[in-house]
Amino acid sequence: MTTGYVWNTLYGWADTGSGSLFPSDVTVGLQPIGHHLAHPDTKRRFHELVSVSGLLDELHSIKAEPADEADILRVHTTQHLERIKTESLQPKGGDAGDGVSSFGKGGYEIAALSAGGAIALVKHVLAGTVDHGYALVNPPGHHATRATGMGFCVFNNISIAAAYAKDVLGVRRVAVVDWDVHHGNGTQDIWYEDPSVLTISIHQHLCFPPDSGYREERGTSDGHGYAINVPLPPGSGDAAYLHAIDRVVEPALHAFAPELIIVASGFDASILDPLARQMVTSGGFRNLTRRMLDIAAATSAGRIAFVQEGGYSPHYVPFCGLAVLRELLGEPFVDDPYTPIVTTQGGDVLLDHEAAAIEAAAALVADL
Repeated sequence: MTTGYVWNTLYGWADTGSGSLFPSDVTVGLQPIGHHLAHPDTKRRFHELVSVSGLLDELHSIKAEPADEADILRVHTTQHLERIKTESLQPKGGDAGDGVSSFGKGGYEIAALSAGGAIALVKHVLAGTVDHGYALVNPPGHHATRATGMGFCVFNNISIAAAYAKDVLGVRRVAVVDWDVHHGNGTQDIWYEDPSVLTISIHQHLCFPPDSGYREERGTSDGHGYAINVPLPPGSGDAAYLHAIDRVVEPALHAFAPELIIVASGFDASILDPLARQMVTSGGFRNLTRRMLDIAAATSAGRIAFVQEGGYSPHYVPFCGLAVLRELLGEPFVDDPYTPIVTTQGGDVLLDHEAAAIEAAAALVADL
């Protein structure tokens, strides 16, 4: 099997500012700090671990080209695009749209390159030049709605790639499976009335955005039933996430029969992430990947692309990502250095309240 891989040095140059989570602000006591929680070094470290592990030599390198304006405007408003372009020219850059998602001068070019990386991977998967692949892009995208960026996301990379697959490459049905720990609200917003794109978000309930990601959010008009949310309680680990794949994702994808699956691969559900309270291990992400490959083989002729979203532990994200890539390459899983710690804290047993939340979401599949 040939595994494609997208990385560009500029993904590691995205400027998220000097605050730890919000911009520094002397009036409320927020001091500048060396690294923002969404600092690009976390993903750069992921790429460097891929390189020193030797896996880089086994991956099929795919060059990212910037998404052009027509690509972006398939899913975003002209006003959003023009504002990002204008602020990107300012000496200190601008903000994605929510007031706390900073980008530096030239941020538009990096964001367009991130969206273009997702397009490039999808093009290669659909052309058959690779069997599947991983786009390690930055900044992430799944919180960006049609009209605005938010949550460190400027443009919705996966939606731009899905729209390209539909409008340019002729794909009729795309499924997005989002296991980032935060609700994929932007992706849901973009496709909320469209039955040609199924969005499934597995996330920590009410972690981010506030008041978003309820099971009752189902889509509207012709899109009703094509938005599925699986809000999990805090503390959910490997067992709960795998159960969600088995009980919700697999039957939904069999019913929908996508021609392409895109996985929004965030690693912020990991047990060491600072922005959530879930307990997935690198081994858990490897098993999620195996499940998704098997489901893709049965539903989309194996056409599946993994695109990077969040993940904020510079210590653990690289090992979670390496586990996913090893599985894509068909290599044996190698325990990471954190295994003796993270596997002793729970998460490997499905608890009753986790199972109940997943079963409630599983009932939604009947509408497909």
